[in-house]
Amino acid sequence: MFIELTDHLRCTEPHDEAFLVLLPDALEGRRVLSGVLGCPVCNREVRIEDGIATFGAAPPAGPTALTAEAIAALLGLDGPGGYVALLGSAGGLADALTALMPGIRWVLVNPPETHIGSDWASVVRADRMPIKQRSMRGVVVSADHGAPTWVDAALGAVLPGNRAVVEAPVPDRVGAQVLAQAGGVSVVRV
Repeated sequence: MFIELTDHLRCTEPHDEAFLVLLPDALEGRRVLSGVLGCPVCNREVRIEDGIATFGAAPPAGPTALTAEAIAALLGLDGPGGYVALLGSAGGLADALTALMPGIRWVLVNPPETHIGSDWASVVRADRMPIKQRSMRGVVVSADHGAPTWVDAALGAVLPGNRAVVEAPVPDRVGAQVLAQAGGVSVVRV
């Protein structure tokens, strides 16, 4: 997990958002290999082991119809910098997306078990959305994370004016505009 990602994570307990405190045990450059994230609101501690922050048990990953090329086109991002969250099986496309969109950091929320992170991707396992509101340049939601609570939280994590690619029904949300829909995939500007 990248040390800078701490600024974009939130405790998954049901309370107002607050910053998390990182206490690293082992670092490799800017990557946290082991340590603890602490919540000052509820005193919860989240372990980081092998570079993976585990907030809770991840829902099972399933297939996705999305491709890296489609995600890159639908997100519509220009230039490097910032974070994009990939929820569920879309996290399996992080390597291909890194090649298509260099300079962007990826937050893989509950990717397939085979993904352990890389120089450009951080893995987070959680039973609820662990990302702060209005903190991501974009979000991609795979069908395996298409429950309304996940989709709503994912839309909330997108910086205003940016997009989410959602492989599930999109709930009504103030300020969210569906730009396109086809084949069960929606592009939403938040």
